[in-house]
Amino acid sequence: MPDENQPNEAKTNLESAKAHAQEAAEAAKANLKSAVDQSKEHLKQAAGDLRAAAEAKAREFRGAAESKASEFRGRAEQFRGEATDRVRTLQDDGEEYIRANPLKAVVIALGAGFLLGATLRR
Repeated sequence: MPDENQPNEAKTNLESAKAHAQEAAEAAKANLKSAVDQSKEHLKQAAGDLRAAAEAKAREFRGAAESKASEFRGRAEQFRGEATDRVRTLQDDGEEYIRANPLKAVVIALGAGFLLGATLRR
């Protein structure tokens, strides 16, 4: 004789299995959400670390560039000062030569002017 409790027991087992499956699905969903949230946090932290490293490298490059620019500026000022001194020396020497040899200076200037004028006419 068939047991009358069997359909009720099967129904109860089915409902129990359904409830367990639903709980497992909800637990899996919660675990997935937690994993996604953790991944987001890790990505944010990695992005922050990358940004900090990039900013540090940029500061390092900026410092090196400023140092080189300062070095080149110093060299340029030194060369300008040396060139200015040379020009003043040449100017002083030229003025001294003209004062010592005025006639010779005038003749040389006339000759240079004549040659320059003849060259430019052609």
